[in-house]
Amino acid sequence: MSAAEAVPPALLRQIGGLAVELAALAGREMKREIGRSPAVRYKPGGGGSLRDPVSEVDQAVEAEIRARLAERFPDHDVLGEESAERPARGARFLWAVDPVDGTANYINGFPLFAGSIGVLLDGAPVAGAVWCATSHDLRAGVYHAIQGGALHFEGQPMQPLHNPEVRRRLAGFVDASPRSPQGWEARRTGSAAIECAFVAAGLLEVARFERPNTWDVAGGFALVRAAGGAIRVLGEAGWQPFDRFEGDPGPWRRPVILGQPEAVERLCREP
Repeated sequence: MSAAEAVPPALLRQIGGLAVELAALAGREMKREIGRSPAVRYKPGGGGSLRDPVSEVDQAVEAEIRARLAERFPDHDVLGEESAERPARGARFLWAVDPVDGTANYINGFPLFAGSIGVLLDGAPVAGAVWCATSHDLRAGVYHAIQGGALHFEGQPMQPLHNPEVRRRLAGFVDASPRSPQGWEARRTGSAAIECAFVAAGLLEVARFERPNTWDVAGGFALVRAAGGAIRVLGEAGWQPFDRFEGDPGPWRRPVILGQPEAVERLCREP
């Protein structure tokens, strides 16, 4: 029995609807504050690193999302980027929240950032909603899906884009340089959540992440699966199909490849 089969359909739809609502909330707040020069601090890092910024918007949005989840699903756990609080550690349902993914882009006004909500049941993604500052439709909006359902954008079902005339597709790689795997035009967006959403929508054929956090990709995993994509994670036995976040999703950090199944298979064979 899959994780979704263990959830009453009405409850799964309710969870999916709330995920969309919360992702849209994050998007509204980002748009409202982007021109107001929000306060920024940097997380502690070696050598005075300035590579991990946090804006006041990140913190305020996560606090609001947590408050709404406490009202609607007080027995569900929450794993967020900006707060270590786990209100129901060990609960079967866990909401993985990244209020602003791509904060460095956001604070610089570079329009590639996202708000990501992923819902896990016993570690398996069953719903995802990712608000993106831009999209296949050249506008901001929420990509969303529940397990067993289709990929949607702003409430409308969609098929991943594919132009058979394009012979060299785009791919999301950490190292967008001539050293990147051959066969793709490499792109770096600075947001794992956006890259997951863009893979689901067909804008990227494949993407690789070196050690993402659960909140970076949980929502996107649900989107990629709904779009018919494949997800693999690197373990001791090599690249294995992803089923669920094993153990506590909090410290989970594994290399990931996701995308069109044939592209994932090919990239997994790269040295």
